Amino acid sequence: MPTGDALVVGLLIAVNALYVAAEFAAVAVQKSQLLPLAKSGSKRAEGLLALQENRVELDRYIAACQIGITLSSLVVGAYGQARIAPGLGVWLEQELGWSAVSAGSAAITLVLLVLTLSQVVLGELVPKSLALQFPERTALATYVPTRWSVSLYRGFIWLLNGSGLVLLRPFGVKPGGTQHVHSLAEIRILLAESHKAGSLTPAAHKRLERGLQLSNRTVRQMMTPRNEIYALEVSTPADEALRKLLESPYSRVLIYRESLDQVLGAVNTKDVVSWFAVRGELPPLERMLRKMPFVPEYLRAPRLVRFLQEKQSSKAIVVDEFGGVQGIISIEDVLGQLFGDIGDELKQPEPGVERLEDGRVRLPGSLTLDEAEPWIGARWEGSSATVGGHILAHLGRWPTEGETLEIDGVDVTVTEMSPTAVRWVVARPRHGASEPGSSEEAEGAEHPEAPPLEASAAQARSSEGARTREED
Repeated sequence: MPTGDALVVGLLIAVNALYVAAEFAAVAVQKSQLLPLAKSGSKRAEGLLALQENRVELDRYIAACQIGITLSSLVVGAYGQARIAPGLGVWLEQELGWSAVSAGSAAITLVLLVLTLSQVVLGELVPKSLALQFPERTALATYVPTRWSVSLYRGFIWLLNGSGLVLLRPFGVKPGGTQHVHSLAEIRILLAESHKAGSLTPAAHKRLERGLQLSNRTVRQMMTPRNEIYALEVSTPADEALRKLLESPYSRVLIYRESLDQVLGAVNTKDVVSWFAVRGELPPLERMLRKMPFVPEYLRAPRLVRFLQEKQSSKAIVVDEFGGVQGIISIEDVLGQLFGDIGDELKQPEPGVERLEDGRVRLPGSLTLDEAEPWIGARWEGSSATVGGHILAHLGRWPTEGETLEIDGVDVTVTEMSPTAVRWVVARPRHGASEPGSSEEAEGAEHPEAPPLEASAAQARSSEGARTREED
């Protein structure tokens, strides 16, 4: 092939590669990659951001790339057939003694094959790979010539896009349709890929996953249940009330009249200590009461946070549909869903999950179903919030200690019962279950331990006489 012809073919393939790279990069580049450059004054980044914001302009930009790809492909094929094939045919006829017809046919086939391979590899695959691996740099490098092409091909773009929309309109496709927005499932996939690629540490990945799940969390799944609320009856004698308040590991203690369903408010232990230090005695509890807001048990986490902000309160009393007190919720409980159990040096830690030597896992009945999922390798669905509650719902009766049952392919043995709840179970995980937090690194292992929940509202009411406490 003469040098001049080789240069022309190479130039045409390079033009094709430019348009291919521009098309893929324009689609693959993210706004988050362009924003810092645009803020630093990059005009090309500003132009690409404008494309991302305007779907119609992006359609024109991509159409210009497609027109350029088509034209360069047609020209390189026509040029090869017109300039290269005849010369190759003459060489085959003279050097190999082929007939004119055979030499001409072979030359056309050879030129077509070589140009097609070159076009596909150098003009399509290589620029596409570069654009997908380096979308930011590729998009910036190809922006200016592609914008010129948009102006140059404006008439063709209008004609082709218009024709395409006419054909698509019967199917309900409108011009300038909204851009794709990632669903929660897609965001989870992106987080998993970032984690595998090393962009996210295990702890950061887990926090982001929890953040996505938080919007679906209800107050009932996060609260401290009724049978664990630390509370005092309003008529408790002053000396006994003072002793219990000072023994309490919590900053606030609920005050009720006769029954926990008649909560009057909360007493701040700081107020009690200050009053006693100045006056040497404790007044009636009613004089130091602070009102607390009430929230329904199925209120979701985002609305709970907004509600507490509006009420300027860090805690609220949780009630069911009948107005009965089911528990107490605090901002700390919500934060615990993101960062794991924060804990307190004054509180007894909640019992955790234990992996046994035979591969089974020992789970507290108060463990939430979401927290149990990675340990057992199965997602249990139902109205119950905890492992114990789910077992009760599955059996429809109280289990006995040592009883074994199968739930969604997981063998579960009840190992310890209290009079009102399933306390401990041992489960054999499905294949593929992994220990949460086992791969957490410098940021610390984070096994999520939400406040234990009741197996059911009936359990809560039956435990009314038990020692109760309020979450700090």
